[in-house]
Amino acid sequence: MAAAVVDDAGMDAVQKRLMFEDECILVDEQDNVVGHESKYNCHLMEKIDSENLLHRAFSVFLFNSKYELLLQQRSATKVTFPLVWTNTCCSHPLYRESELIQENYLGVRNAAQRKLLDELGIPAEDAPVDQFTPLGRMLYKAPSDGKWGEHELDYLLFIVRDVKVQPNPDEVADVKYVNRDELKELIRKADAGEDGVKISPWFRLVVDNFLMGWWDHVEKGTLGEAVDMETIHKLKE
Repeated sequence: MAAAVVDDAGMDAVQKRLMFEDECILVDEQDNVVGHESKYNCHLMEKIDSENLLHRAFSVFLFNSKYELLLQQRSATKVTFPLVWTNTCCSHPLYRESELIQENYLGVRNAAQRKLLDELGIPAEDAPVDQFTPLGRMLYKAPSDGKWGEHELDYLLFIVRDVKVQPNPDEVADVKYVNRDELKELIRKADAGEDGVKISPWFRLVVDNFLMGWWDHVEKGTLGEAVDMETIHKLKE
């Protein structure tokens, strides 16, 4: 591991600390916990490919009372997918008691609340754990730059709240609320390579497979009808 630290001498200090201190939850393709591993190893494509490391993750989609979706642009110092636009918050439950709770997906909800505060400055009282609706799970693999990448079993969490946002510059470069047409324009720019716009692969998978139908349920107040936590959707980036 010492050699890896030397190789990554240019890595931002905050990101390096998180990479080595955070322990992700390893799962099999049925989402059974099989162990834990450093965030660093979980995102090395060499490890992902040679050991088939798969870790649990979550993606939060936060809508305001106008049913606009909050997006973030990942900071320039992020190890994977820097300066890429994505959904509200994307991270990992850690291998700790409070984030391993399976009942009602409470571990993932706790992790989501923690990271909304950490990345976007959204206080816990603005994002109560019981207000997250887990809609589904997807499994995907996506390389970032050759060395780094993702291989995640991702919980998709929706929440409709008006919140105070104070982005953490170590994690987030920019934020904005978008309606459907504005999101479609952002996707168009990414596809056309305009203005340097890039979209994260996991967000794109959700947009292409689920988001617009689920957005209908957000507006109608019928999210419960969209829930499918039995299926694990195996999607390709």
